[in-house]
Amino acid sequence: MISDMLFKISRGVIIMASKRCLWRLSVLFLVGCLAGCSAIGPGTIARDRFDYTETVADSWKRQMLLNIVKIRYGDAPIFLDVASIINQYSVESTLNAAVGWSFPPNSNNQQLGAAGRYYDRPTITYNLLTGEKFARSLMTPVSPGSVMSLVEGGYPIDLVFRILVHSVNGIRNQFGGSSRIRQADPEFFTLIEKMRQIQNSGAAAMRVKKLDGRDSLVMMFRQRTDPETEKMSKEVRRMLGLKEEGGEFRVVYGSASTGDEEIALLTRSILEILSDISSTVEVPAEHVSEKRVNATMEPAGEGIRGNLIRIHAGKEKPADGFTAVPYRDRWFWIDDRDYQSKKLFSFLMFVMTLTETGGKQGEPVVTINAGG
Repeated sequence: MISDMLFKISRGVIIMASKRCLWRLSVLFLVGCLAGCSAIGPGTIARDRFDYTETVADSWKRQMLLNIVKIRYGDAPIFLDVASIINQYSVESTLNAAVGWSFPPNSNNQQLGAAGRYYDRPTITYNLLTGEKFARSLMTPVSPGSVMSLVEGGYPIDLVFRILVHSVNGIRNQFGGSSRIRQADPEFFTLIEKMRQIQNSGAAAMRVKKLDGRDSLVMMFRQRTDPETEKMSKEVRRMLGLKEEGGEFRVVYGSASTGDEEIALLTRSILEILSDISSTVEVPAEHVSEKRVNATMEPAGEGIRGNLIRIHAGKEKPADGFTAVPYRDRWFWIDDRDYQSKKLFSFLMFVMTLTETGGKQGEPVVTINAGG
């Protein structure tokens, strides 16, 4: 009798100890899960922000290069804007514990169960650039104000004019677009090279001035300069048909000026810029012989007179490409060791931001919704 009581007491102690042990394990597991959930949000920001930034930038470069190559082959360019990136994280956990004890002792059982779920749901929204939006953003000429703002911001005026301008006061730039291929007027490169020297000397500046009751962009040639710079300034004014002693000239959009106090810039659209750049893309000789594409336009010289970017073509994917895309069973790429081409390509991507491409929507936004 006494032995039975002692057995029951000891069994009760064991059951209570088992329950306490399972309860402690359960509490520890639950605390661990809650601690893990609380760190999900902050822990993902540094990783996801840079990962998405790098991926979007890489896809933007490849899209730009592919469209340049497609234009080279007479194909239609297609642009997809990344409107938004939304990533939602979720962690769910459950814990089950059960203790059972019955007679005889060998029929006892204990159960401890746990389950967890982890969700990573990225949602990326694209906007196809078509219709009126396409015409507005890609076919509208870049404004003279944007062109001159790039110059004022420190970009070389010869590079800016070579890429963005058809003509300055009727002096025409070269153009490689297949619809109207032409060489530059003999004095165009001389003009922009002299303007570059004037820009480097600090003798030219831009400002906004009230003219006829409206804000107008004015280009100024400073009078107090060294004799060599003053001589170049007079030569530039003579080539553009401006007043020889004038110091301020209004900058307007157009193919020709209406007087000797006006600088008329006939600017290019983004589509024209890409079309001109595409004329320098290297293409396989067999594609030219088969009339699939026109021969590559010969450069007018070296430096600013030559090809500003080199886009190579080959059958194999390059091992060291800055960016590369497949097209028509070939690979087209910009070499990562070609700093000038990389720099110009990045400049073209920046020029794309001068036009409105997303209507009322802003730039691509990364939104991380981290749920616990």
